[in-house]
Amino acid sequence: MSPARSTVVTEESGRRNLRMPNNDEVFAVVTEHLGGNHVQLRCADGEERLGRIPGRMKYRTWIEQDDIVVAEPWDWQDEKATIEWRYTSQDADQLRREGHID
Repeated sequence: MSPARSTVVTEESGRRNLRMPNNDEVFAVVTEHLGGNHVQLRCADGEERLGRIPGRMKYRTWIEQDDIVVAEPWDWQDEKATIEWRYTSQDADQLRREGHID
């Protein structure tokens, strides 16, 4: 079984190959858990959005305040977004070191 794309570690540097946002996705920080499957997000493009945790992640991936996530803003309502990925704290630290997020 091959490792997931987010867990590949290069031998010499210890750097992991992380999932990066696609063209229509942005990095975001969870600022508040609103209950159920909704969170408040502060996105890298400067917008505050209501984030929705999809059913495929709801019980498998716990999303908490201050987590770094990849969010896809909705085409028809820009003030809302769907969470596509959550980074572990080590992955978030690597993103900060490499300058992808503040």
